[in-house]
Amino acid sequence: MSVPLFNLAPNLTVSRLCLGTMTFGEQNSLPQSLRLLDQAFDAGINFFDSAEMYGVPHASSQTHSEFSAFFWLFMFIFYLVKYRYPVPQRAETQGKSEEYFGQWVRKRKISRDRVVIATKVAGPSGQMSWIRDGPKCLDAKNITEAVDGSLKRLQMDHIDLYQIHWPDRSRHFKVLHSCVSSYVPMFGETEYDPVRQFSSVPIEEQLDALGRAVDAGKIRYIGLSNETPYGVMKFLHFAENNVRYPKIISVQNSYSLLCRTFDSGMAECCHHERIYLLGYSPLAMGILSGKYFASDGAPSDARLNLFKGRYSEGESRYSLARNTLKLATMEYLGIAEKYGLHPVSLAIAFVLNHPLVASTVFGVTKSWQLEEVISACNVELTSEIIADINKVHAKFPNPCP
Repeated sequence: MSVPLFNLAPNLTVSRLCLGTMTFGEQNSLPQSLRLLDQAFDAGINFFDSAEMYGVPHASSQTHSEFSAFFWLFMFIFYLVKYRYPVPQRAETQGKSEEYFGQWVRKRKISRDRVVIATKVAGPSGQMSWIRDGPKCLDAKNITEAVDGSLKRLQMDHIDLYQIHWPDRSRHFKVLHSCVSSYVPMFGETEYDPVRQFSSVPIEEQLDALGRAVDAGKIRYIGLSNETPYGVMKFLHFAENNVRYPKIISVQNSYSLLCRTFDSGMAECCHHERIYLLGYSPLAMGILSGKYFASDGAPSDARLNLFKGRYSEGESRYSLARNTLKLATMEYLGIAEKYGLHPVSLAIAFVLNHPLVASTVFGVTKSWQLEEVISACNVELTSEIIADINKVHAKFPNPCP
């Protein structure tokens, strides 16, 4: 389950499965998180993904009470109206994902050179005031403080891969501040609107701050996330023209049977510039497991059920009411059945079959879910299976962009 695609750590082959720890600290308690990390590590997974803004809000089993339902509906409306941001975050759980991973490494006495940790700096949002007052922009000061904050929570001396979580160009509104950001479509948006374009923090400033962190030994490599071909090429252009700037080595974008937008302009950029894809959401928020189309409508703790009515990104990008999404998914489930494969195996194997994918970043909350993903690494897709997949894609291209 490992291939030497890119050297994130000396003398270590990075696993092609990357366990995302987004739910640690909210959806998973510390003991649960440690057990999942143990299970993943014992199975050969040595690559782990986090972010300074994780863990994300999660409703416990008590959230289905009448009071909690009212409370979360109120919070959703409040954040949606005030900030127009997809998911309300919580100051109380911010950074827990990094903390839990760091605790696992120390408690299990795992040598630092046996694991690879990737984490991310939050882009501008204006919402998360507990993260450097917003953050309002992604300038050098914000990047420097974010790197130091992650190292402190991880209790490590370096980060293997440090990524910009989303572009500084991604703000959807202006603020009266010295740092303002421009616009780029993402998280389900597909069309660029030039009317919404305005100034942003220079990429040179971001690369300079990241380069200083590399020089100080705080991070080894840098990458981008939720980026566009334009953004990737601009970062590469500035790095090529200034030896002090580090070159990006990876892009963490969504990639699955239901989202193959990477294969357009982004794939060409990455192929020629030797940049690897870390494809996240390979199961399209669990949709490709088929659980939402079961007769019982999936378990109550499945994310799109648990967060129903208060997760605008999930319910727009992964809307179960979208007919093309359902039709495409049912055909992919049919392919899995036709060839005797588990739907999770088909979905994961498809992503890992891509020549530019270094690892696929997945999240689980339960041990049996992790077992299903690990089993997918043993699946080889034949040319006949790939042909059937491509026929469905031609009929229903990218229903979850």
